[in-house]
Amino acid sequence: MRDAAIPRSARTDRPALIAVAHGSRDPRSAATMAAVVAAVASARPDVDVRLAFLDLSVPSVDRVVDAVAAQGHTHAVVAPLLLGSAFHARIDLPALLDAARARHARLRLTQADVLGPDPRLVDALRDRVRRTLDPEPGPRRIGVAVAAVGSSNAAANTRTAAVARRLAAETGWLTEICYATTEPTLDAATARLRARGADRVLVAPWFLAPGLLTDRLASAAPDLAHADVIGAHPALTDVVWDRYGTAYANTLALTA
Repeated sequence: MRDAAIPRSARTDRPALIAVAHGSRDPRSAATMAAVVAAVASARPDVDVRLAFLDLSVPSVDRVVDAVAAQGHTHAVVAPLLLGSAFHARIDLPALLDAARARHARLRLTQADVLGPDPRLVDALRDRVRRTLDPEPGPRRIGVAVAAVGSSNAAANTRTAAVARRLAAETGWLTEICYATTEPTLDAATARLRARGADRVLVAPWFLAPGLLTDRLASAAPDLAHADVIGAHPALTDVVWDRYGTAYANTLALTA
């Protein structure tokens, strides 16, 4: 991740990557996303990688787009670091990019797809849970409450629920989905897991970074073990570059 200018001799013809995170008043969130984007940048030193935030944290999307344009780039892929395709990905970010296109007629801005419930990110979630499990003797029926943000869009919640189903299929753990902002709640998911026979229940936050909502989940169930957020996991780096590559390839196809 680089805010400083990159010498022209070090550039390639690859588009810049602007990785756009949600933003939060919690400094842990910005620090985690900075680590995520630093790992992304390290994987591809031939690409100019920048971090931007939609709200509450800096630098803003506008500021980063302006900096990329001033650097002389003619194309940038904008990759939302978002697990769901809701308001921010469908309305907020496209509006910001439309305004930026009006300011920078020579800069092509291509929005990539969201991260979504990518199987590799479910694998990362599995890794976070396994690191939290205590090596206790004897057979245990593990129950995992997969806790996501939640949305007013029922279809978005249905897509997120697939994360819990895939985690169960991969591991044999009992899983239930729950949300920090809507139903079913963490308490309801925990009760369902107990009713299904789980004698060890953990919480798996389907979040990229810690913040107010993960704290709310921890306060709601202080007696349960809570796995770490996904954070700077290698799987996340892979998914971001896949989103970048697909967006770039689609742009080339449209201009061929």
